[in-house]
Amino acid sequence: MSEQNRDARLLAATAQRIYPTVRAVSFADINEAWAQGLRDFRAAPVYGLVFGGFYAAGGIVVVLGASALGLGYLAYPLAAAFALIGPFAAVGLYEVSRRLEVGLTLSWHAVLGAVFNQRNGRLAWMGLITVLFFIAWICLVRLLVVIFLGTHTFPSLDDFLVALTLTSNGLLFLALGHTVGALLAIALFSLTFVSFPLLLDRDIDVLTAMFTSVRAVIASPVVAIGWAIIVVLLLIVACLPFFLGLLVVLPVLGHTTWHLYRKIVPRSGGWAQTSGSASYP
Repeated sequence: MSEQNRDARLLAATAQRIYPTVRAVSFADINEAWAQGLRDFRAAPVYGLVFGGFYAAGGIVVVLGASALGLGYLAYPLAAAFALIGPFAAVGLYEVSRRLEVGLTLSWHAVLGAVFNQRNGRLAWMGLITVLFFIAWICLVRLLVVIFLGTHTFPSLDDFLVALTLTSNGLLFLALGHTVGALLAIALFSLTFVSFPLLLDRDIDVLTAMFTSVRAVIASPVVAIGWAIIVVLLLIVACLPFFLGLLVVLPVLGHTTWHLYRKIVPRSGGWAQTSGSASYP
């Protein structure tokens, strides 16, 4: 009997669980969010440059560390995987945009305090998920290298590039590696499309944030894919000059992401019951 009561309580809790309402967006919304993101960067450039600088420095350390350890062949996948944690690195920028949006005073104490307060320990859990994707990608690359190119080491990066581009196994490695990488990137993008700004903005759990993010992608699949392509292309271009382009690209993307989130998840009238029986204004 006690088990039946417990099951009934669980069912009742599930039926009453509520999620943020998600709206479909268009490319016009991306253009508007982009203009708003540029405006925020111009309004508070120091914050953007500092967060972008830390992100760029992290990328430089990761790539130089791989080279120092004789793992130069991992430089490209590491740089690509490093882009996966961009949404987590931009959390402080979301807070800057949020404060500018409502006219709150900007200060490092206020921005960092909002990011690291107790409630947003959930942001750390979301960040951990992105890091796990990063680790999974690097482990898969190492595995694919062993499968297709063997366990021997390459004397130089040039030797590795020759094996990669001028052998059938190397070409297979490139094809499969990019395919796996794309699938991981799509999965992570779907989970983080709006989850980081949502966790910063509202008192909800990580699973709800990820589920809402996936719903946002489903609601506007073409726009979401378009936005993902824009983000990837900009990050690639920003990483080419030894990650220095991230000083500007990361803050602009971070501010823009916040405003795109605002268009997808409305502030008012934004809660819908999962059972579909009611909506909350």
